[in-house]
Amino acid sequence: MKSLETKRAGLVIISLLLTTSLGACATAAASPIDTAVQPQTQQQITVNTVADMDTLLADLYDRVNPSVVSIQVRQPNNGTSLSIPQTPGFPELPQSPQGGFQYAQGSGFVYDSQGYIVTNYHVIDGADRVTVVFSDGSSQTADVVGSDPDSDLAVIKVASLPDGTQALPLADSITLRVGHSVVAIGNPFGEEGTMTTGIISALGRTLASQSTTSSGGTFSIPNVIQTDAAINPGNSGGPLMNLQGEVIGVNAAIESSVRQFSGVGFAIPSSIVARVVPVLIDKGSFSHPWLGLSGTDLTPELRKAMNLDPGQTGVLVITVDQDGPAKKAGLQGSANETTIDGVPVQVGGDLIVGIDKVSVKQFDDLLSYLSEDTSVGQKVTLHILREGSPLDLQVTLGARPTS
Repeated sequence: MKSLETKRAGLVIISLLLTTSLGACATAAASPIDTAVQPQTQQQITVNTVADMDTLLADLYDRVNPSVVSIQVRQPNNGTSLSIPQTPGFPELPQSPQGGFQYAQGSGFVYDSQGYIVTNYHVIDGADRVTVVFSDGSSQTADVVGSDPDSDLAVIKVASLPDGTQALPLADSITLRVGHSVVAIGNPFGEEGTMTTGIISALGRTLASQSTTSSGGTFSIPNVIQTDAAINPGNSGGPLMNLQGEVIGVNAAIESSVRQFSGVGFAIPSSIVARVVPVLIDKGSFSHPWLGLSGTDLTPELRKAMNLDPGQTGVLVITVDQDGPAKKAGLQGSANETTIDGVPVQVGGDLIVGIDKVSVKQFDDLLSYLSEDTSVGQKVTLHILREGSPLDLQVTLGARPTS
C-alpha cells in the first residue's frame, strides 16, 4: 500500500500501509493575471569558478528577496494546535497561546503586480487575521482570496506592494531534471529572508494533501519535487527557485524524525501552481477531477496471490466509492481477502492498466494523468483487466468531494 511519512514544513511558532485515494488537479483556463509560466532555462547558466557562483547567488538574492514575504497568522485559541489538520504522517505543531489567540508564521511570494501572494493552504487555514511583512520591514493586513486544501495552495492579497517589488515568474516544472540546482528563500523559525541552496534530489513524488476522503484517508498531490535544500518550519509557502530566480515550486513539507531539516524537503510543483492559482483568484476555490476509488500498486506477492504474470503492472482497485464516478461506470473493487506475510490484504478487484490509451504501470501514473490532462466532467476510458480478461469502461469524472 502507498504511504509517505512526512511533516509539514509549515508554520513556525512566532514565540520561539495506507491505501492511496485518487484525486487530481484539473487543467484551468487561462487567466489575465500578469504572471506567466516561463521555460526552465537552468542549462543556460555557465559558472566557471567559485567566485562566479558566489556572485550569481548573491545577485539572485538581492533581486528576489524583496518578492518573498513573511506571513504572520492569528487564530482564536480553541485549545488545539494552530490550524494544521492532523493528517497521518504529519506530526502536530506545538501551541503558542497568547491570551485568546495563537500565533504562527510561514512564507509566501508575490505572484503579480496587483498584490496577490501565493502561500500554502496550511499556513492560513483557520486564521482570523493574516499579516504580510515585506523585506523592507513594512507590513499590511491581507485578505484570503482563495484556498485549496487538495493542492495545499492559497492566495492572499494586500492593497499595495512596496515600491519596486516585482512578481516572481513561474518556470515550467515539467522540464525539471534531477540534479538541477535550486534555491529556497523563506522564514525558517521566523528568521526572515533566509536563503538555502541545494539540488533537485527526486521528481514525481506524491504528498498527502490537506483534504481527506469519506473513509478517513487522504488524497494525494502528484508530481511533487524533492530537494535537499534546507527546508524548516516557517519555510512553508515560500518559493523554491531555479538559478534564474524563477519559481519551480512552493515549499510545503519535510520528512524528518526530529521535525526539522534532515535533507528531504518537498515542494508543490509550479505546474500545479499555474493551474490552480488563477482559478483561486477568479473563483476562490478549485474543483479537482475525481474517480472515486482507492488502489495500490502490484507487488510480487499480489501477483502470485491473483495468479498474474510476474511482469504484470497496473493499479489494483481496492475500494470503489458507492456514490463515485467509478462505481457508476461499473468498476469493481476487491471482494476477496488473502494473507501475505501474516497480514490480511484485499485481492481480486479490477486491475487498471491504462487510461485513454496511456499505460498505467503504477498508481502515480494514473494520478499524474488526471492531474495534467483531465478536468471535472470529462469522459475518460479506463483500460482494465477483470479476472484476466481485458475490458474498457467509460467514466465521467466528477468533482472531488470536499472534506
